[in-house]
Order: sequence, then structure tokens, then C-alpha cells
Amino acid sequence: MYVKICGLSEPEHVETAVEAGADAIGFVLTRSPRQVTPERARQLAALVPERVLTVGVFRGEDQRAVREAALAAGVRGVQLHGAHPHGDFTALKDLDLTLVRAVDSASDLRCGAYDEDLLIVDAPRPGSGEPWNWAAVRGRPSGRWLLAGGLDPSNVADAIAAAGPWGVDVSSGVELSPGVKDSRLIRDFLTAARHA
Repeated sequence: MYVKICGLSEPEHVETAVEAGADAIGFVLTRSPRQVTPERARQLAALVPERVLTVGVFRGEDQRAVREAALAAGVRGVQLHGAHPHGDFTALKDLDLTLVRAVDSASDLRCGAYDEDLLIVDAPRPGSGEPWNWAAVRGRPSGRWLLAGGLDPSNVADAIAAAGPWGVDVSSGVELSPGVKDSRLIRDFLTAARHA
């Protein structure tokens, strides 16, 4: 099970996620309680070994702004969240970064349909931390896709069983409060996801 821990902003939590076996780590470079500057993201990304994907997360910015911030942050992947047009992904292909498309379940759920490398299927209200009907997407997404939205250490195994994803993505489910991660919850989430 591929696991992405998103919205990290502190070195200790980046190190915990790496040590606990995360496959990808996300830094939020768009408006959010979890937002970090590209400079801060670069400092944090420098702590991450090459085997772990570092992802800059964007929502609604135009591709020029995304390109500038991703290069400044030194991340190895770019995640575009929400209703980004196909052209935004195509325009970023030349950066040779891993492209991630994050959408809700009403969108096109074919990984690669927008030239992306990974697909995230998120809750109807992304970032809310609210569980949703994970089983409703079972069998619909194709390719390398991650389930997100309302996941935490106590429910991730059930969510995996319900939806059958290739991977999972968590942010608020490993927090003590919005934007404040917890090392124990990060470890517990990775353990639960891997043993599902």
C-alpha cells in the first residue's frame, strides 16, 4: 500500500514520516492552515531521501505560478487539487516532475487522463477531514490512485477494504489540530495502512 502523508510543516514530522516508511510527503503551497512557503518547503524537502517522493500541493493557481513555486521548493512532484484543466498538467510536463491530479469522485477517475502520473480521489469537501462513502468509488478509478478524505489511523483499514485503492493519502487525520501534526498518529497511520 502506497502511503502519502500530506501537509507537513515541521522537520520532526517529516523525519517521522520518512522513518515510519511513507512513500510520499506533501507540502502545501496554497492557501491553507497547512501552508508553507516555497523556501520552507525546500528546507523540509532537503530532509527527505530520494526514494520518498516530495510533492508541492496547489489548488487553483495558474501553471506559471505553480511552476515557479515548485522549482523554488525543490520538490520532485506537483499536485494540482480541484478543477484544473488538462492543459495545466500538459504545460508542466517539461519539468519532469511526478504530476498528481486530486479530484472528487464525480470527476474523470482514470489515472493518466490528464497526463498525470498519480490520481488522488478525495472527499466531496476536500480538507474537511470528514469520512465519506469510500465504497462508492470501488472499481471506478483506474491505474495508480490514492484514496483520501477523512482517513485516520482508526479507519484507514476499513476505507482500504471498502474502496480497494492502490494507495492512501492523509493530512488532517494525523493532526492534533488544523496544521499541527502528531508523530504518534503518523506512525499509527502508516502501520494501520500497511497491515490493512
